[in-house]
Amino acid sequence: QVQLVESGGGLVQPGGSLRLSCAASGSIFTIYNMGWYRQAPGKQRELVASITSGGSTNYADSVKGRFTISRDNAKKTVYLQMKSLKPEDTAVYYCNMGTRWGQGTQVTVSS
Repeated sequence: QVQLVESGGGLVQPGGSLRLSCAASGSIFTIYNMGWYRQAPGKQRELVASITSGGSTNYADSVKGRFTISRDNAKKTVYLQMKSLKPEDTAVYYCNMGTRWGQGTQVTVSS
């Protein structure tokens, strides 16, 4: 059974950086598009960034130029590098692969 395990969340000051990682088990990682979503309290879950199996990327307008999604197929891992973080980036961040979701990792941006 495929599992997704996120890591790298935490508390950071505005303007700071964090890198999230999502490690996948199983042998089918390379054929899947991967995505990072986030959900803030009282809000719907929204797509932050996605990357296809071929490496093409897509970003929400709110994070363009600040976040970078990447993948390492050999490590079965997808990353989300986040820079110039803002308080409005505070949310639980989830990794997605098809119908599979990770458990989420909390990102809090606050002074």
